[in-house]
Amino acid sequence: MKILAIDTALDACQAAVFDSGEERLIAMLSHDMRRGHAETLIPVIADAMKAAGLDYGDLDRIATTVGPGSYTGLRVGISAAKGLAIASGKPTVGITTLAGLSAPLIAEDPAVPVVAAIDARHGNVYFHMAGAGQRVLLSARHTSLEEAIQTIAAGPIRITGPAAALLASKWPRHIGTAPVSVDVRSKPSIEWVARLAATVEPIRSPAKPLYLRAPDVTPQTSHHIARQ
Repeated sequence: MKILAIDTALDACQAAVFDSGEERLIAMLSHDMRRGHAETLIPVIADAMKAAGLDYGDLDRIATTVGPGSYTGLRVGISAAKGLAIASGKPTVGITTLAGLSAPLIAEDPAVPVVAAIDARHGNVYFHMAGAGQRVLLSARHTSLEEAIQTIAAGPIRITGPAAALLASKWPRHIGTAPVSVDVRSKPSIEWVARLAATVEPIRSPAKPLYLRAPDVTPQTSHHIARQ
């Protein structure tokens, strides 16, 4: 199965082409950036496809990260994936940003669970915990730093992701088991986004945004201004 994977959820614009049958990464491009994903993504995808020597018709599916992450970034990546899917007639799948962060560490050492964490600001984080075989031990959620630590501090863990250092810095001294390792990664592994995409069913992993908290701005429900 040949998979095109794209990611614009955090501070990077990434694309990769992966052959799951041969277990081979054919091409990969990754540019660190905080803005400009919309202008950069399509050229990055085109360059990755050119490097892979494939046409879009040669693909079996198109994968994209679905969050948590930047609202604008997620829209860019998911819209591009759906547009390419319509044009090529291929299915799309969505992979969480947290899974893309934790998967390479689990592959390196499945013995100790991995917590992937992203800064949600105002003293909060998005996180999940996964273990051997990429099995999800704690599903993706949005909580305070303190609640996250209480939830994950039951045994040895590794922490990764943009909020790994933040989470570790708040670790209470009275908790006997400190994190085994703290791996600060600013972006998910695009190779592992593609690898994970080969293992899921499109109907169970749709390419739609994963929002773990309510929007900061809500519609006004009272004191409506009368139309002129």
